[in-house]
Amino acid sequence: MTDTADPFALDPVLDLKAASPLAQGLLAKRGTDLRIDGSLVERLGGQCLQVLLSARSTWEADGHAFVIERMAAQMEAALELFGIGPAAFQFQKDIVA
Repeated sequence: MTDTADPFALDPVLDLKAASPLAQGLLAKRGTDLRIDGSLVERLGGQCLQVLLSARSTWEADGHAFVIERMAAQMEAALELFGIGPAAFQFQKDIVA
């Protein structure tokens, strides 16, 4: 991975109000490999899930790594409820150092 910066930390509550700031924060990181820390996530809503899925697709199209690491149990459970496994957020994990 080319970006050695600290992981982008997700907020504990990813609800409708968090969707726009999340999108803006992720867009600011576009063009680099991205590691995201999901360890604090207590609640994941549909809008923020859409933002994360869109970002993952964008990073894939750009050819950059997009990995959510250390997902909290609540985040993993929410992903399962939405029918999406945590592996969906591991694009190019093999290049992550």
